[in-house]
Amino acid sequence: MRHAVLWLSAAILVALGTITPPLCAQTVPKRTPEQLGASYVAHRGDFDYLLGDWEFTSVSHEFGKGHGYWTAVRLAEGAQVLDEYRVVGDTGQTYYVTNTLRAYNAVLDQWELVSTEQGTGLQNVGTAHRVGAEMHIEQKFGVMSPAPSLWRIRYYDIRPDRFSWTGDRSTDGGKTWTTQWLQIEARRIGPARSLGPLAPAKR
Repeated sequence: MRHAVLWLSAAILVALGTITPPLCAQTVPKRTPEQLGASYVAHRGDFDYLLGDWEFTSVSHEFGKGHGYWTAVRLAEGAQVLDEYRVVGDTGQTYYVTNTLRAYNAVLDQWELVSTEQGTGLQNVGTAHRVGAEMHIEQKFGVMSPAPSLWRIRYYDIRPDRFSWTGDRSTDGGKTWTTQWLQIEARRIGPARSLGPLAPAKR
């Protein structure tokens, strides 16, 4: 399992660069090294609350009640978090699983996310910002499916041993929304942890 996670984290890191528009095509803010450093220090721990192992219950407009497990680890270098979200059945069978890489971009002062689903590449991208004591995310899901959707996600009531999650969903590009399409209550079952380097710095 550890080898699979190590490989996935490396693959996502490499592939993430292929879906980001060239800098020349973006309006890149001009920020000093001091400003970049200050932003990095201020926000590198925004997702620290998610690190560790969690068990969750959920209520979905589409599927009703559910439950599963959520694990997040910090990668060895920089402000990057890799997590696995897995919905399971009563006997432990997997109904749905996705991995998400979250990386802080000090130039744009935002977190950037990309999530994987089997066979659909790296198209489910989004951004996140800390808003007070909450984390807010806007992300696309099912981009390669016949019914893509845009989500507004909010992590709130964040505590050391629990957090709440709610997601509003739009299927028309954000013109209309179904609020609380999915709600999650997570409880900690394991401590925060990190992955070591994927390759040794020296022999």
